[in-house]
Amino acid sequence: MIEKFIKGKVYVFIDASNIYHSFKKLGWKIDFLQLKGYFEKNTDLGKIYFYTAYDPEHLKQRKFLDFLEIIGYIVRTKKVKFIKDLSLEEGGFHKGNLDVELTIDAVDNRDEFQSFVLFSGDSDFEALLKYMRAHRKNCIVISTRDHVSVELLRQAKFIELKKFRREIELK
Repeated sequence: MIEKFIKGKVYVFIDASNIYHSFKKLGWKIDFLQLKGYFEKNTDLGKIYFYTAYDPEHLKQRKFLDFLEIIGYIVRTKKVKFIKDLSLEEGGFHKGNLDVELTIDAVDNRDEFQSFVLFSGDSDFEALLKYMRAHRKNCIVISTRDHVSVELLRQAKFIELKKFRREIELK
């Protein structure tokens, strides 16, 4: 299905935090080995990146990130920070945003690919999509209808994540 929207070499950029919230709503998870295989089978995949904040005390998460690297993902991480906010019952919240890192990787590699695939619905990426389009890149956003911003819908071809379920769902 994706091949009809792709041109040339493909680079995939996954905003894990944003996609995580989509899956909570959908009720299923991605098998990341199958996801990579799907792109290898149906496109000329160059690189596939995964961006996430992490908790160094969370062993299961560390093993998952190591697994992604072993199977060929380029994993970018940042340690989760606790932001104090005494107005909240919990005294604050956890935060870890890698939008800048994703943007830098995309811009640094722009001459290496023709199709830019973004797994995110975050409106913060509007400027990046405009930049990619100005450099004649084919832009595709994959997310859920409930978690994609109108700004991204205006800048890229949108594909609903649930259309890939059969090929990439973790069983």
